[in-house]
Amino acid sequence: MSWPELPYAALRPTADTLQLWAQIVGKVRLARTPWINHGWHVPLYVSARGLTTSLIACEGTSLELELDLLGHALVVRCTDGGEQRIALAARTAADFYAEVMQALDALGVPTPIVRAQ
Repeated sequence: MSWPELPYAALRPTADTLQLWAQIVGKVRLARTPWINHGWHVPLYVSARGLTTSLIACEGTSLELELDLLGHALVVRCTDGGEQRIALAARTAADFYAEVMQALDALGVPTPIVRAQ
């Protein structure tokens, strides 16, 4: 079986958007985990459905964010059973960020992200 052609020029807008959204997800992990040399604590991991943060310890629960590329959603789950889904649909990175922050608030794990200057 051969790989299908993936013409970058045609896929670039989608790739750029996915990169920005993955950075937002990564910033949540960065904000909630202790620093380890060279930022080893902030990668996203390949999952069966896309990319995941793996579990992140929070106050009284743990949190996981998964970019579910098959289900076209960012799934935000807590070990206490809470879950929020954000559709991976056309929107600005700022709107996606706002929805992620709202989902975290709704789950009781608000996560302020400090923007680097």
